[in-house]
Amino acid sequence: MTSQLPAVVTLLTLLLMFATVWMVGRARERYGIKAPSISGDPAFERAWRVQMNTLENAVMFIPALWLAAQYVDPLWAGIAGLVWLAGRIWYALAYLRDPSRRGPGYLVSMIAWAVLVLMAAGGIGMAIMENNAAPVEDAAGA
Repeated sequence: MTSQLPAVVTLLTLLLMFATVWMVGRARERYGIKAPSISGDPAFERAWRVQMNTLENAVMFIPALWLAAQYVDPLWAGIAGLVWLAGRIWYALAYLRDPSRRGPGYLVSMIAWAVLVLMAAGGIGMAIMENNAAPVEDAAGA
């Protein structure tokens, strides 16, 4: 199961993104905001910002998750991914209620993302050093 944790986190991220799309659609209907307009009732604008910010963050998160899983450890990458998800959900719920309270959830998700980026960078760096440290076969001496 531990090696599948990044895949589970990715699936949950997709479901989170779908949920934000759904919320925006419902808010459009509830507040009479006709497409392509993205302004009007503040409750609609909050739902739209949650969707866009979640999408923007997922674009950075998913590659970091998979690179950390590939080059370091799927379990630890998956755990960091679960923390990112919890932060994003916290962020979304707080932003929908009161935008001034969105900060802690955002901070949790960004710290988890930074951990994944550091894991990925460290793992890739180690892989590069291991490849460069491998003995080179001397073609002439073979």
